[in-house]
Amino acid sequence: MIRLILSTAVALLATVGSVLADDQPLTFDAKSVGGPNSGASFELWRPAGPGPFPAMLVLHGCGGVGANQRSWAARLNGWGYVAVVLDSFRPRNVKSVCNVGGIAPRLRAQDAFNAAIYLRTLPDIQADRIGTIGFSHGGSTVLETVLERAVPVDRGGKPFRVGVAYYPGCGANPPFQQPATDLLILIGKDDDWSSAVNCQKMVAGKAGMTHAPSIKVYPGAVHGFDGGGLPTWSHDHMVGGNAEAAADSFVMTQTFLEAHLKAR
Repeated sequence: MIRLILSTAVALLATVGSVLADDQPLTFDAKSVGGPNSGASFELWRPAGPGPFPAMLVLHGCGGVGANQRSWAARLNGWGYVAVVLDSFRPRNVKSVCNVGGIAPRLRAQDAFNAAIYLRTLPDIQADRIGTIGFSHGGSTVLETVLERAVPVDRGGKPFRVGVAYYPGCGANPPFQQPATDLLILIGKDDDWSSAVNCQKMVAGKAGMTHAPSIKVYPGAVHGFDGGGLPTWSHDHMVGGNAEAAADSFVMTQTFLEAHLKAR
């Protein structure tokens, strides 16, 4: 009986320790870094040329890193940015949080801040020109990265220069948190997973604030409209591409980034 109690206690302590570890943000160093398509927690995609470059952290959705995030990394390289595909799930042995929860956007935002802290140590990065772009759960993470209260000044963190959130989950009710970063939200009007109306209410609630966000809503577009493919049911929601909305969103994003990360 005593042995059983001790065994149960050890197992409980191990579980608690694991939970506590999962509540801590990821940290990054040279050992975390891998090249494009490497599956590293910190996939570093560099554009052609000597640099230094502005940089964007690419934040995946609820299903983890996929082809769309890597397509975005390549697109950002083509626009002249270093891109980091940041994996918040695999280092925590998590495959998906779709419809089940588990890793909150607030925690993932701290992963992003820590990734930026490491990025600033690299010689080919413009340390004051780093932003975030995220999709779905990653978009909700971007909404956290732009908040003044989220900046980890205790460990040398700085506000991001810009944030782009594709179809995030927006909080529509006050009080609205003060942003420290300029934000662009891109979302489909027919999105049945993330509410465009809620995002419009949030943007309206922050009007007049310093770094007030902006938004564009695409009629006829659903969740994942930038990813290509025909809309289909996924996790009880309609998800799929809309070529017209995607093309316009690429222009919107490139213009927004150039205004905030490249303008002198």
